[in-house]
Amino acid sequence: MLMPEREPNRFRGEIAATIDGERRILCLTLGALAELETAYGSEGLSGLCSRLSAGQFAAEDLIRIIGAGLRGGGNVASNSDVATMSVDGGVPEMARIAARLIISAFGADLPSIDASSA
Repeated sequence: MLMPEREPNRFRGEIAATIDGERRILCLTLGALAELETAYGSEGLSGLCSRLSAGQFAAEDLIRIIGAGLRGGGNVASNSDVATMSVDGGVPEMARIAARLIISAFGADLPSIDASSA
């Protein structure tokens, strides 16, 4: 018997996204945020939040954020795996997924993400 799809728990900062044709739960857990702090050389969460809220993402930023979110949501995916994944809507949709993750993690209204710079 198939298990019903689990809905994301917004109180935990989870979001759902369809990536590579599969619905997945993503979450920037403390471990995922620590991973991003290390990747960006940030001094704490406030530095990471400032860096991410600038809204100018490169493709590597999208890979890191979505990869950390996938792993935080219990998915097995390396950043190399994420680099080859696709979503309907392409890069602009990837940028929206990253933005939703950041907003869910920090619970704040952040500036809109400029997907054209990704």
